[in-house]
Amino acid sequence: MATPLPRVAVSPQVERRTNFRWVVCGLLFLAATINYIDRQVIGILKPTLQQQYGWSEIDYGDIVFAFQLAYAIGFVFAGRLVDRLGTKKGFTLALAVWSVAALAHAEATRYGVGVAGVLGVVGLKYSASVAGFIAARFALGLGESGNFPAALKAVSEWFPLRERALATGIFNAGTNVGALITPLVVPWITIRYGWYWAFVVTGGLGFAWLIAWWSLYDAPARITGEPAEPITSVSWTSLLTHRQTWAFVLGKFMTDPIWWVYLFWIPDFFSRTHGLSLGELGPPIVTIYLVADLGSVGGGWLSSTLIRRGWTVNASRKTAMLVCALAVVPIVFAARVNSVWGAAALIGLAAAAHQGFSANLFTLPSDMFPRPAVASVVGIGGTAGAIGGMLIAKLTASILQFTGSYVPVFIIAGVAYLAALAVIHLLSPRLARV
Repeated sequence: MATPLPRVAVSPQVERRTNFRWVVCGLLFLAATINYIDRQVIGILKPTLQQQYGWSEIDYGDIVFAFQLAYAIGFVFAGRLVDRLGTKKGFTLALAVWSVAALAHAEATRYGVGVAGVLGVVGLKYSASVAGFIAARFALGLGESGNFPAALKAVSEWFPLRERALATGIFNAGTNVGALITPLVVPWITIRYGWYWAFVVTGGLGFAWLIAWWSLYDAPARITGEPAEPITSVSWTSLLTHRQTWAFVLGKFMTDPIWWVYLFWIPDFFSRTHGLSLGELGPPIVTIYLVADLGSVGGGWLSSTLIRRGWTVNASRKTAMLVCALAVVPIVFAARVNSVWGAAALIGLAAAAHQGFSANLFTLPSDMFPRPAVASVVGIGGTAGAIGGMLIAKLTASILQFTGSYVPVFIIAGVAYLAALAVIHLLSPRLARV
Protein backbone atom coordinates (compact mmCIF):
# COMPACT_ATOMS: atom_id res chain seq x y z
CA MET A 1 0.00 0.00 0.00
CA ALA A 2 1.32 3.42 -0.91
CA THR A 3 2.51 5.57 1.97
CA PRO A 4 0.54 8.82 2.23
CA LEU A 5 2.66 11.94 1.95
CA PRO A 6 2.25 14.67 4.56
CA ARG A 7 -0.34 17.30 3.69
CA VAL A 8 0.89 20.86 3.37
CA ALA A 9 -1.43 23.62 4.47
CA VAL A 10 -1.18 26.44 1.95
CA SER A 11 -2.89 29.78 2.25
CA PRO A 12 -5.10 30.62 -0.75
CA GLN A 13 -2.98 33.76 -1.12
CA VAL A 14 0.01 31.61 -2.09
CA GLU A 15 -1.71 30.73 -5.35
CA ARG A 16 -1.45 34.34 -6.49
CA ARG A 17 1.37 34.96 -8.92
CA THR A 18 3.03 38.10 -10.22
CA ASN A 19 4.59 38.75 -13.61
CA PHE A 20 7.96 38.23 -11.94
CA ARG A 21 7.41 34.53 -12.60
CA TRP A 22 8.44 35.16 -16.22
CA VAL A 23 11.70 36.71 -15.04
CA VAL A 24 12.26 33.49 -13.11
CA CYS A 25 11.45 31.52 -16.25
CA GLY A 26 14.01 33.60 -18.16
CA LEU A 27 16.71 32.82 -15.59
CA LEU A 28 15.89 29.11 -15.82
CA PHE A 29 16.06 29.34 -19.62
CA LEU A 30 19.56 30.86 -19.44
CA ALA A 31 20.72 28.22 -16.96
CA ALA A 32 19.49 25.44 -19.25
CA THR A 33 21.30 27.12 -22.17
CA ILE A 34 24.60 27.23 -20.29
CA ASN A 35 24.03 23.69 -19.03
CA TYR A 36 23.84 22.33 -22.56
CA ILE A 37 26.68 24.42 -23.91
CA ASP A 38 28.98 22.94 -21.27
CA ARG A 39 27.55 19.48 -21.85
CA GLN A 40 27.80 19.44 -25.64
CA VAL A 41 31.30 20.80 -26.19
CA ILE A 42 32.76 17.29 -25.94
CA GLY A 43 30.41 16.03 -28.67
CA ILE A 44 31.41 18.79 -31.09
CA LEU A 45 35.10 18.22 -30.39
CA LYS A 46 34.91 14.41 -30.56
CA PRO A 47 36.41 14.10 -34.07
CA THR A 48 39.15 16.62 -33.20
CA LEU A 49 40.10 15.05 -29.87
CA GLN A 50 39.76 11.54 -31.26
CA GLN A 51 42.18 12.33 -34.05
CA GLN A 52 44.67 14.15 -31.80
CA TYR A 53 44.78 11.53 -29.03
CA GLY A 54 43.88 8.36 -30.94
CA TRP A 55 40.77 7.54 -28.91
CA SER A 56 38.78 4.48 -29.94
CA GLU A 57 34.98 4.46 -29.95
CA ILE A 58 35.16 2.53 -26.67
CA ASP A 59 37.39 5.25 -25.15
CA TYR A 60 34.91 7.94 -26.11
CA GLY A 61 32.03 5.78 -24.89
CA ASP A 62 33.75 5.48 -21.50
CA ILE A 63 34.20 9.26 -21.30
CA VAL A 64 30.47 9.72 -21.96
CA PHE A 65 29.72 6.88 -19.52
CA ALA A 66 31.64 8.73 -16.78
CA PHE A 67 29.39 11.75 -17.21
CA GLN A 68 26.27 9.59 -17.11
CA LEU A 69 27.48 7.70 -14.04
CA ALA A 70 28.13 10.94 -12.15
CA TYR A 71 24.80 12.34 -13.38
CA ALA A 72 23.03 9.28 -11.99
CA ILE A 73 24.86 9.49 -8.65
CA GLY A 74 24.30 13.24 -8.45
CA PHE A 75 20.58 12.93 -9.09
CA VAL A 76 20.29 10.58 -6.12
CA PHE A 77 21.22 13.52 -3.90
CA ALA A 78 20.42 16.59 -6.00
CA GLY A 79 16.65 16.54 -5.61
CA ARG A 80 16.88 15.93 -1.87
CA LEU A 81 19.55 18.64 -1.52
CA VAL A 82 17.45 21.20 -3.40
CA ASP A 83 14.40 20.35 -1.29
CA ARG A 84 16.47 20.85 1.87
CA LEU A 85 18.51 23.92 0.88
CA GLY A 86 15.75 25.61 -1.09
CA THR A 87 15.74 26.57 -4.74
CA LYS A 88 18.08 29.56 -4.55
CA LYS A 89 20.94 27.96 -2.62
CA GLY A 90 20.53 24.57 -4.26
CA PHE A 91 20.74 25.99 -7.79
CA THR A 92 23.72 28.16 -6.84
CA LEU A 93 25.68 25.17 -5.56
CA ALA A 94 24.89 23.06 -8.63
CA LEU A 95 25.88 25.70 -11.15
CA ALA A 96 29.08 26.62 -9.34
CA VAL A 97 30.21 22.97 -9.32
CA TRP A 98 29.46 22.33 -12.98
CA SER A 99 31.11 25.58 -14.12
CA VAL A 100 34.35 24.71 -12.34
CA ALA A 101 34.18 21.22 -13.88
CA ALA A 102 33.59 22.67 -17.36
CA LEU A 103 36.73 24.79 -17.01
CA ALA A 104 38.66 21.73 -15.80
CA HIS A 105 38.27 20.09 -19.23
CA ALA A 106 40.85 22.53 -20.58
CA GLU A 107 43.53 21.06 -18.29
CA ALA A 108 42.36 17.44 -18.55
CA THR A 109 45.51 16.16 -20.26
CA ARG A 110 47.74 17.68 -17.55
CA TYR A 111 46.17 16.03 -14.52
CA GLY A 112 45.21 12.96 -16.57
CA VAL A 113 48.49 11.19 -15.71
CA GLY A 114 47.57 11.19 -12.02
CA VAL A 115 44.00 10.13 -12.71
CA ALA A 116 45.24 7.31 -14.97
CA GLY A 117 47.44 6.11 -12.11
CA VAL A 118 44.53 6.07 -9.67
CA LEU A 119 42.27 4.26 -12.13
CA GLY A 120 45.06 1.78 -12.84
CA VAL A 121 45.08 0.76 -9.18
CA VAL A 122 41.52 -0.55 -9.55
CA GLY A 123 42.30 -2.26 -12.84
CA LEU A 124 41.05 0.41 -15.28
CA LYS A 125 43.75 1.05 -17.89
CA TYR A 126 43.43 4.38 -19.72
CA SER A 127 45.78 6.81 -21.42
CA ALA A 128 46.38 10.13 -19.66
CA SER A 129 44.09 12.00 -22.06
CA VAL A 130 41.18 9.59 -21.65
CA ALA A 131 41.61 9.47 -17.87
CA GLY A 132 41.71 13.27 -17.60
CA PHE A 133 38.54 13.71 -19.60
CA ILE A 134 36.83 10.95 -17.63
CA ALA A 135 37.58 12.89 -14.42
CA ALA A 136 36.36 16.19 -15.87
CA ARG A 137 33.18 14.65 -17.27
CA PHE A 138 32.48 12.94 -13.94
CA ALA A 139 32.71 16.26 -12.07
CA LEU A 140 30.53 17.94 -14.71
CA GLY A 141 27.87 15.25 -14.33
CA LEU A 142 27.75 15.73 -10.57
CA GLY A 143 27.17 19.47 -10.90
CA GLU A 144 24.71 19.35 -13.81
CA SER A 145 22.50 16.84 -12.00
CA GLY A 146 21.16 19.74 -9.91
CA ASN A 147 19.85 21.77 -12.85
CA PHE A 148 16.49 20.18 -13.54
CA PRO A 149 15.44 19.42 -9.93
CA ALA A 150 16.10 23.07 -9.01
CA ALA A 151 14.46 24.47 -12.16
CA LEU A 152 11.32 22.34 -11.79
CA LYS A 153 11.05 23.23 -8.12
CA ALA A 154 11.21 26.92 -9.10
CA VAL A 155 8.42 26.34 -11.65
CA SER A 156 6.26 24.59 -9.05
CA GLU A 157 6.82 27.53 -6.66
CA TRP A 158 6.11 30.30 -9.13
CA PHE A 159 3.61 28.94 -11.69
CA PRO A 160 0.03 27.69 -11.30
CA LEU A 161 -0.75 24.22 -12.61
CA ARG A 162 -2.25 25.42 -15.89
CA GLU A 163 1.00 27.25 -16.81
CA ARG A 164 3.59 24.74 -15.64
CA ALA A 165 3.94 22.73 -18.85
CA LEU A 166 4.31 25.95 -20.85
CA ALA A 167 6.88 27.36 -18.40
CA THR A 168 8.74 24.05 -18.42
CA GLY A 169 8.69 24.00 -22.21
CA ILE A 170 10.06 27.53 -22.36
CA PHE A 171 12.95 27.01 -19.95
CA ASN A 172 13.63 23.56 -21.42
CA ALA A 173 13.96 25.26 -24.82
CA GLY A 174 17.19 26.68 -23.42
CA THR A 175 18.70 23.21 -23.81
CA ASN A 176 18.15 23.49 -27.55
CA VAL A 177 19.49 27.04 -27.69
CA GLY A 178 22.62 25.82 -25.90
CA ALA A 179 22.87 22.88 -28.27
CA LEU A 180 22.60 25.13 -31.34
CA ILE A 181 24.98 27.83 -30.03
CA THR A 182 27.68 25.24 -29.32
CA PRO A 183 28.25 24.03 -32.92
CA LEU A 184 28.43 27.66 -34.07
CA VAL A 185 30.80 28.97 -31.41
CA VAL A 186 32.99 26.01 -30.49
CA PRO A 187 34.32 25.23 -34.00
CA TRP A 188 35.11 28.92 -34.52
CA ILE A 189 37.02 29.14 -31.23
CA THR A 190 38.78 25.83 -31.87
CA ILE A 191 39.89 26.71 -35.41
CA ARG A 192 41.22 30.12 -34.31
CA TYR A 193 42.58 29.44 -30.83
CA GLY A 194 42.49 25.68 -30.18
CA TRP A 195 40.17 23.37 -28.27
CA TYR A 196 41.68 24.46 -24.93
CA TRP A 197 40.03 27.88 -25.22
CA ALA A 198 36.73 26.37 -26.30
CA PHE A 199 36.43 24.82 -22.85
CA VAL A 200 37.67 27.97 -21.06
CA VAL A 201 35.23 30.34 -22.78
CA THR A 202 32.17 28.12 -22.44
CA GLY A 203 33.03 27.09 -18.89
CA GLY A 204 33.16 30.71 -17.75
CA LEU A 205 29.57 31.52 -18.73
CA GLY A 206 28.08 30.00 -15.60
CA PHE A 207 29.74 32.49 -13.27
CA ALA A 208 28.02 35.41 -15.00
CA TRP A 209 24.68 33.65 -14.57
CA LEU A 210 25.34 33.11 -10.85
CA ILE A 211 25.59 36.86 -10.29
CA ALA A 212 22.18 37.44 -11.90
CA TRP A 213 20.58 34.49 -10.10
CA TRP A 214 21.78 35.48 -6.65
CA SER A 215 20.76 39.10 -7.22
CA LEU A 216 17.27 38.46 -8.61
CA TYR A 217 15.83 35.17 -7.41
CA ASP A 218 13.95 34.63 -4.19
CA ALA A 219 10.98 32.61 -3.01
CA PRO A 220 7.51 33.99 -3.93
CA ALA A 221 6.80 34.72 -0.28
CA ARG A 222 9.68 37.17 -0.02
CA ILE A 223 8.95 39.00 -3.26
CA THR A 224 5.16 39.16 -3.11
CA GLY A 225 4.73 39.33 0.65
CA GLU A 226 2.65 36.15 0.66
CA PRO A 227 2.82 33.64 3.53
CA ALA A 228 5.67 31.19 3.09
CA GLU A 229 4.83 27.60 2.34
CA PRO A 230 6.18 25.38 5.15
CA ILE A 231 9.12 23.13 4.26
CA THR A 232 8.22 19.48 4.76
CA SER A 233 10.70 16.63 4.43
CA VAL A 234 9.48 13.69 2.34
CA SER A 235 11.40 10.41 2.48
CA TRP A 236 12.44 8.53 -0.61
CA THR A 237 10.98 5.39 0.93
CA SER A 238 7.51 6.91 0.93
CA LEU A 239 7.92 8.19 -2.64
CA LEU A 240 8.98 4.79 -3.97
CA THR A 241 5.76 3.18 -2.75
CA HIS A 242 3.69 5.23 -5.21
CA ARG A 243 2.93 4.08 -8.75
CA GLN A 244 3.02 7.74 -9.82
CA THR A 245 6.72 7.88 -8.92
CA TRP A 246 7.47 4.83 -11.02
CA ALA A 247 5.48 6.21 -13.96
CA PHE A 248 7.80 9.22 -14.05
CA VAL A 249 10.94 7.21 -13.28
CA LEU A 250 10.43 4.64 -16.04
CA GLY A 251 9.40 7.34 -18.50
CA LYS A 252 12.74 9.06 -17.88
CA PHE A 253 14.68 5.78 -18.02
CA MET A 254 13.26 4.95 -21.45
CA THR A 255 13.46 8.35 -23.15
CA ASP A 256 16.37 10.33 -21.65
CA PRO A 257 19.00 8.05 -23.25
CA ILE A 258 17.78 8.99 -26.72
CA TRP A 259 18.52 12.66 -26.08
CA TRP A 260 22.02 11.73 -24.93
CA VAL A 261 22.54 10.01 -28.29
CA TYR A 262 21.56 13.21 -30.10
CA LEU A 263 23.81 15.31 -27.91
CA PHE A 264 26.97 13.19 -27.87
CA TRP A 265 26.85 11.31 -31.18
CA ILE A 266 25.02 13.35 -33.83
CA PRO A 267 28.14 15.42 -34.69
CA ASP A 268 29.97 12.11 -35.18
CA PHE A 269 27.06 10.77 -37.26
CA PHE A 270 27.40 13.63 -39.75
CA SER A 271 31.19 13.36 -39.74
CA ARG A 272 31.21 9.57 -40.17
CA THR A 273 28.22 9.13 -42.49
CA HIS A 274 28.33 12.32 -44.56
CA GLY A 275 31.98 13.32 -44.27
CA LEU A 276 31.41 16.76 -42.71
CA SER A 277 34.44 18.54 -41.26
CA LEU A 278 34.48 20.46 -37.97
CA GLY A 279 33.77 23.70 -39.81
CA GLU A 280 30.85 22.14 -41.71
CA LEU A 281 29.01 20.64 -38.74
CA GLY A 282 27.34 23.89 -37.67
CA PRO A 283 24.46 24.36 -40.16
CA PRO A 284 22.80 20.91 -39.90
CA ILE A 285 23.22 20.71 -36.12
CA VAL A 286 21.92 24.25 -35.63
CA THR A 287 18.92 23.37 -37.77
CA ILE A 288 18.21 20.29 -35.66
CA TYR A 289 18.16 22.27 -32.43
CA LEU A 290 16.21 25.18 -33.87
CA VAL A 291 13.48 22.70 -34.79
CA ALA A 292 13.85 21.09 -31.36
CA ASP A 293 13.18 24.48 -29.74
CA LEU A 294 9.82 24.63 -31.49
CA GLY A 295 8.99 21.19 -30.16
CA SER A 296 9.90 22.11 -26.60
CA VAL A 297 7.61 25.14 -26.50
CA GLY A 298 4.97 23.51 -28.71
CA GLY A 299 4.64 20.40 -26.56
CA GLY A 300 4.09 22.46 -23.42
CA TRP A 301 1.77 24.84 -25.27
CA LEU A 302 -0.39 21.97 -26.57
CA SER A 303 -1.15 20.43 -23.18
CA SER A 304 -1.60 23.85 -21.51
CA THR A 305 -4.03 24.88 -24.27
CA LEU A 306 -6.04 21.68 -23.89
CA ILE A 307 -6.30 22.28 -20.13
CA ARG A 308 -7.55 25.82 -20.70
CA ARG A 309 -10.20 24.41 -23.04
CA GLY A 310 -11.55 22.16 -20.31
CA TRP A 311 -9.64 18.93 -20.90
CA THR A 312 -8.44 17.06 -17.84
CA VAL A 313 -4.76 17.25 -16.93
CA ASN A 314 -4.50 13.52 -17.63
CA ALA A 315 -5.99 13.73 -21.13
CA SER A 316 -4.05 16.90 -21.99
CA ARG A 317 -0.62 15.66 -20.95
CA LYS A 318 -1.00 12.23 -22.54
CA THR A 319 -2.47 13.53 -25.79
CA ALA A 320 0.50 15.87 -26.19
CA MET A 321 2.91 13.04 -25.34
CA LEU A 322 1.23 10.70 -27.87
CA VAL A 323 1.56 13.28 -30.65
CA CYS A 324 5.25 13.67 -29.82
CA ALA A 325 5.87 9.92 -29.56
CA LEU A 326 4.42 9.36 -33.04
CA ALA A 327 6.53 12.17 -34.47
CA VAL A 328 9.75 10.43 -33.36
CA VAL A 329 9.10 7.24 -35.36
CA PRO A 330 10.43 8.45 -38.77
CA ILE A 331 13.96 8.72 -37.34
CA VAL A 332 14.36 4.99 -38.04
CA PHE A 333 15.11 6.01 -41.66
CA ALA A 334 17.69 8.73 -40.84
CA ALA A 335 20.78 6.54 -41.25
CA ARG A 336 19.66 5.40 -44.72
CA VAL A 337 19.05 8.89 -46.15
CA ASN A 338 21.81 9.97 -48.53
CA SER A 339 21.17 13.70 -48.13
CA VAL A 340 22.70 15.61 -45.21
CA TRP A 341 19.63 17.82 -45.01
CA GLY A 342 17.23 14.88 -45.31
CA ALA A 343 18.92 13.25 -42.32
CA ALA A 344 18.95 16.56 -40.45
CA ALA A 345 15.20 16.97 -41.07
CA LEU A 346 14.38 13.52 -39.66
CA ILE A 347 16.66 13.97 -36.65
CA GLY A 348 15.34 17.50 -36.09
CA LEU A 349 11.75 16.24 -36.08
CA ALA A 350 12.67 13.54 -33.58
CA ALA A 351 14.57 16.01 -31.39
CA ALA A 352 11.60 18.40 -31.42
CA ALA A 353 9.26 15.56 -30.50
CA HIS A 354 11.58 14.49 -27.68
CA GLN A 355 11.54 17.99 -26.24
CA GLY A 356 7.76 18.23 -26.46
CA PHE A 357 7.43 14.82 -24.81
CA SER A 358 9.97 15.83 -22.17
CA ALA A 359 8.23 19.14 -21.36
CA ASN A 360 5.10 17.19 -20.44
CA LEU A 361 6.96 14.37 -18.73
CA PHE A 362 8.83 16.86 -16.55
CA THR A 363 5.52 18.42 -15.52
CA LEU A 364 4.08 15.15 -14.20
CA PRO A 365 5.78 15.33 -10.75
CA SER A 366 4.22 18.75 -10.06
CA ASP A 367 0.88 17.42 -11.39
CA MET A 368 0.92 14.38 -9.11
CA PHE A 369 2.89 15.37 -5.99
CA PRO A 370 2.84 18.18 -3.40
CA ARG A 371 5.52 20.84 -3.82
CA PRO A 372 7.85 19.62 -1.02
CA ALA A 373 8.23 16.32 -2.91
CA VAL A 374 8.66 17.63 -6.48
CA ALA A 375 12.45 18.01 -6.58
CA SER A 376 12.93 14.64 -4.90
CA VAL A 377 10.71 12.88 -7.44
CA VAL A 378 12.52 14.66 -10.27
CA GLY A 379 15.82 13.58 -8.71
CA ILE A 380 14.78 9.92 -8.66
CA GLY A 381 13.63 10.17 -12.28
CA GLY A 382 16.83 11.93 -13.26
CA THR A 383 18.84 9.10 -11.72
CA ALA A 384 16.87 6.60 -13.78
CA GLY A 385 17.37 8.67 -16.93
CA ALA A 386 21.10 8.90 -16.29
CA ILE A 387 21.34 5.13 -15.75
CA GLY A 388 19.60 4.71 -19.08
CA GLY A 389 22.15 7.13 -20.52
CA MET A 390 25.00 5.01 -19.13
CA LEU A 391 23.58 1.95 -20.84
CA ILE A 392 23.01 3.71 -24.17
CA ALA A 393 26.58 5.09 -24.09
CA LYS A 394 28.01 1.60 -23.81
CA LEU A 395 25.54 0.18 -26.34
CA THR A 396 26.09 2.92 -28.92
CA ALA A 397 29.87 2.73 -28.61
CA SER A 398 29.77 -1.05 -29.07
CA ILE A 399 27.43 -0.83 -32.06
CA LEU A 400 29.68 1.72 -33.77
CA GLN A 401 32.90 -0.09 -32.86
CA PHE A 402 31.75 -3.40 -34.34
CA THR A 403 29.27 -2.40 -37.09
CA GLY A 404 30.06 1.22 -37.91
CA SER A 405 26.32 1.81 -38.49
CA TYR A 406 23.81 4.10 -36.82
CA VAL A 407 20.80 2.11 -38.11
CA PRO A 408 20.27 0.06 -34.89
CA VAL A 409 20.69 3.20 -32.76
CA PHE A 410 17.96 5.09 -34.65
CA ILE A 411 15.60 2.08 -34.52
CA ILE A 412 15.88 2.11 -30.72
CA ALA A 413 15.14 5.84 -30.74
CA GLY A 414 12.07 5.39 -32.94
CA VAL A 415 10.23 3.01 -30.62
CA ALA A 416 11.30 4.31 -27.20
CA TYR A 417 8.64 7.01 -26.72
CA LEU A 418 5.58 4.96 -27.60
CA ALA A 419 6.81 2.25 -25.24
CA ALA A 420 7.42 4.83 -22.49
CA LEU A 421 3.96 6.35 -22.86
CA ALA A 422 2.39 2.90 -22.62
CA VAL A 423 4.25 2.26 -19.36
CA ILE A 424 3.26 5.68 -17.94
CA HIS A 425 -0.40 5.08 -18.75
CA LEU A 426 -0.31 1.57 -17.28
CA LEU A 427 1.15 2.80 -14.00
CA SER A 428 -0.86 6.02 -13.71
CA PRO A 429 -3.97 5.84 -15.91
CA ARG A 430 -5.48 9.00 -14.42
CA LEU A 431 -2.39 10.87 -13.14
CA ALA A 432 -4.06 10.82 -9.73
CA ARG A 433 -2.58 13.31 -7.28
CA VAL A 434 -0.77 11.83 -4.29
